[in-house]
Amino acid sequence: MCNLKSIIMQSVLTYFTLLVSVFMMEAQNNVEVSMYNFDNDKGKAMVGLFNEKGDFLDAAYVSLSSEIKDKTASVIFTDVPDGTYAISCYHDKDDNGVLNMFMGMWPTESYGCSNNARGSFGPPTWEDAKFDLTDGENRKIDIKL
Repeated sequence: MCNLKSIIMQSVLTYFTLLVSVFMMEAQNNVEVSMYNFDNDKGKAMVGLFNEKGDFLDAAYVSLSSEIKDKTASVIFTDVPDGTYAISCYHDKDDNGVLNMFMGMWPTESYGCSNNARGSFGPPTWEDAKFDLTDGENRKIDIKL
């Protein structure tokens, strides 16, 4: 009888360990963003990954920066959960951490978004820039500034 209890406990622990491993191994996504057409190599490329329509262009889910070399730059967002996202980036020429604007309305530094979305009479929209990530995807996004 004692041997049967031991076998049952061992089986339960094995199944529990297997179940926990499956949840821990759930695939996370990666997004590699390549940006090109910078005016020069001064400053940095600032890149934001957005996960909500209401936060788009205001509050990034994750932000990264990169040096610019040969008028190109790239960043990689790792371990991104499944969901809908959009990317926005800009050339922070003066390295002040903000997109400079003329009269608060027109960007004076180059910028771009995922899907190469461009706004007409205003900034790009979430609908034009969004994309979905699922199942451990390794997404590559090219953005022309």
